[in-house]
Amino acid sequence: MQTKPIDFYPPTQNVATVLLPSPTTVFADRAERFSTLAVGHSLADWLSFLGKLTRAQHAAARALPDLPMPDGATLEQARAYGMPPLNASSLARPAAWRDVLRALVGALSDDAPQAARLVLESLSAADDTHLEALADLLLCGQPGPQDAATLPFIAAALQVVFTKLASQLDVRALTGFDVHGICPCCASLPVASIVRSSASINNLRYLHCSLCNTEWNLSRATCTTCHTDKGVALHELVGSNGAVRAETCDSCKSYLKIMVQEKDQYVDPVADDLATLALDMLVDEAGYARSGPNLLLFS
Repeated sequence: MQTKPIDFYPPTQNVATVLLPSPTTVFADRAERFSTLAVGHSLADWLSFLGKLTRAQHAAARALPDLPMPDGATLEQARAYGMPPLNASSLARPAAWRDVLRALVGALSDDAPQAARLVLESLSAADDTHLEALADLLLCGQPGPQDAATLPFIAAALQVVFTKLASQLDVRALTGFDVHGICPCCASLPVASIVRSSASINNLRYLHCSLCNTEWNLSRATCTTCHTDKGVALHELVGSNGAVRAETCDSCKSYLKIMVQEKDQYVDPVADDLATLALDMLVDEAGYARSGPNLLLFS
């Protein structure tokens, strides 16, 4: 397989700066996408299991009540200084995330592959202190290969809670944010970017948060890491329809995938990223390092 460069197209309208997530739809839509992508795929069993995990996230999100937010003074300080109000590395996590994790474990345990079942059993038996240590490792530490099987489930629970928290923010307060490479809500890195195509948003590129599912606008043909517009190129797998591409930067040697709804209206930044690992392998071999994580896969 080879990659080929793709032309850029300019945006055609005024920019909606931040798009807050909808907990009632984001996981349901993603679960459907995983199911679609699994059909005939070489990684069908894994993608199907991730679909089940995402359906469990949807059920947990639906059952989750409104969560306590940072106090007014903290939110105002974040607004005044252009800082993410839900900074994941410093926010006091709602205890509800552990309840979400246990709900996910319960929903998946009976129908999980053997290797995953062992991990789920260990999480079911873990006490709160151990679970919080795992969350700290995910959000603030440096996970190693020994954590690869466990942390996707921790991440799945945290995604539900941070998506709920982000949805409760006032989008009008998320202005004046100068650090474009991290989420304006929770300060996490993006999993990918997506060029939206809809009646209200057309041909605008948004970075998609790996944790809280918030999206924020960034100009096309701009590196998501170092923000240069020099040496930035798009590549796709030969024979693909162009819905998923890799955006590489020769200045900082990083890359991140970009999804194009005009090519496939159901494309999803998380699911389609995991279904196109062959593209990661090719750009990795070309000397580029991925700049943002997919929290459902650690290696």
